[in-house]
Amino acid sequence: MIDDEDDARELVQRVLEQRDAIVTTASSGEEAEAFLAASDTDIILCDIGMPGMDGYQLMRRIRSSGGKQHAIPAIALTAFARPEDRKKAILAGYQSHVSKPFDIAELVIVVAGLLGRTG
Repeated sequence: MIDDEDDARELVQRVLEQRDAIVTTASSGEEAEAFLAASDTDIILCDIGMPGMDGYQLMRRIRSSGGKQHAIPAIALTAFARPEDRKKAILAGYQSHVSKPFDIAELVIVVAGLLGRTG
């Protein structure tokens, strides 16, 4: 989970760990890039509105990297909830867009769906 807000990271981490996921968090795009380059990751959940490198920039960099992380499924988990925000997220390389505040069941279903599992 990549988000500059501690509370958001902790909430998503708690929700997913209650469902037996192993969750690593990052507080910036730069921190996430370093982690993704050095580890195996099944899915990316990322806020869009972060200082420095925002979620759109991060995903474009991941998708164009050519590294092992370029094909990891990704969810934009963001307060940017307008239809044009969703479109911009998809065009940046996210497979899904979930608006904050999010419904826990919806988030679990979207994560499970992208991983080919049941919620």
